[in-house]
Amino acid sequence: MERFTRLDALACPLGLANVDTDQLIPARFMSRPRSEGYGRFLLHDLRFGPEGQSLGFPLDAARHAGASAIVARRNFGTGSSREAAVYALWDYGIRCVIAPSFGDIFASNAVKNGLLPAQVSPDDAEAILGGLETAELPRLVVDLETQRIEAGGRSFGFSIDAVRRLQLLNGWDDLDLTRRHAEEIVAFRTRRLAEAPWVMPG
Repeated sequence: MERFTRLDALACPLGLANVDTDQLIPARFMSRPRSEGYGRFLLHDLRFGPEGQSLGFPLDAARHAGASAIVARRNFGTGSSREAAVYALWDYGIRCVIAPSFGDIFASNAVKNGLLPAQVSPDDAEAILGGLETAELPRLVVDLETQRIEAGGRSFGFSIDAVRRLQLLNGWDDLDLTRRHAEEIVAFRTRRLAEAPWVMPG
């Protein structure tokens, strides 16, 4: 998994609440192989009409071209547990989503794929959104070490589960979390074998 430490990038202010996983990637696209990339399907039905015409969605604005961060309102990533929602974000180039709250399964899937779900207060989300919308260049810095976001000349704190933060900072998956205790595991096994050799298969 790719490590996340600091992101200095363009950001797109979505300003939407309750963006669910079916909006992030409609189910009809999920039968396609991941090797083709899911980025073009990100928020498809909010971005494009039935004939494929652009609906003027913020993500498609020229000033947000190449954005690596999204700022939204509450309940981002709610709905089904589909990991493809994170694949769509990742394949599009998004490395951080900033919002006041997230669907828990979405947040877990995000971290497992190296994407940071940075939780801010509702007031701070509004301040960041407003700053990005009026800025000449909608850019921000997200620092996972300090858990700070720098945007529009202001600094905002964000929260993330401590274990998930550890995984992102080190690029660890769930197995890596276990492997960091390898010495203790070996010591326990050795001790247990000495104390009760009959519990282990021959």
